[in-house]
Amino acid sequence: MQITKNAVASIEYTLKNDDGEVIDTSTGRAPLAYVHGKGSLVPGLESQLEGKAPGDKLEVRVAPEEGYGPRHEAMVQTVAREQLPPEPEPQTGMQFQAQTEQGPLVLTVVDVAEDKVTLDGNHPLAGMALNFEVNVVDVREATPEELEHGHVHGPGGHQH
Repeated sequence: MQITKNAVASIEYTLKNDDGEVIDTSTGRAPLAYVHGKGSLVPGLESQLEGKAPGDKLEVRVAPEEGYGPRHEAMVQTVAREQLPPEPEPQTGMQFQAQTEQGPLVLTVVDVAEDKVTLDGNHPLAGMALNFEVNVVDVREATPEELEHGHVHGPGGHQH
């Protein structure tokens, strides 16, 4: 069976940046299982997996526009420390969720000064080319429940 819309695909992957540093990998874990066409993967990777079958191996370079999007410097803001909750103490790299008019937004603390904190609302991989090495492990039909929920149930997927 080939990867097509609404099929469940299981993949092993390694994601690297342009310097060859590993950002994420499934090595040492179960393969990633997802419902194809439901937006579970970045668009550039998902489109390259279309039509692949178990045993296929591929290398995919995804441009920022087909990955996590370009960086927007307007999403980096410095705020007074008193605008943040007193606990926990903000530290560089810490992430928290803020509610905006467009919905929830994950913010990353990128700098902490005595009275100010700089927050970045960009995805950590925004503006970055993504280099994937992928091995297609399995492809099967999604169950009606998986299609209704939009994610995989069972091994490698979400458990209810």
